[in-house]
Amino acid sequence: MTQNINVVGLYVRDQDEALAFYGKLGFVVHTDVKNGNYRWLTVQHPDQPSLQLGLFKPGPPVHDAATTQTLNEIVAKGAMPPLVLTVDNCRAAYDRLLGRGVEFTQKPVERYGKVDAGFRDPSGNGWKMIEAS
Repeated sequence: MTQNINVVGLYVRDQDEALAFYGKLGFVVHTDVKNGNYRWLTVQHPDQPSLQLGLFKPGPPVHDAATTQTLNEIVAKGAMPPLVLTVDNCRAAYDRLLGRGVEFTQKPVERYGKVDAGFRDPSGNGWKMIEAS
């Protein structure tokens, strides 16, 4: 029996804003469908087509108003665990993404034999960009 993780979801405050941001990282739309007020939006990176990143907005029908508010506040504070993006050359990727308007929270730093940098998406989700060895 084969098992694979197909979709990993993130909570975002605005799906169109998130889609524009993840486009800067090279992600493209995989699925974008609406069912009433609910929108299933996933993106994937062309270099990793087996994995989709879900850009999900907290709210009905999944969450009540209080839970929606709490989730938005937690994400905005950067309290969710960071995601990790591996790149061939962290400093070059930093320059390229900085030129595309990605705002970094940490410039490239060498530590533990690797170079890494940090950034957040517009909703507050944290990312570490780490140079592959």
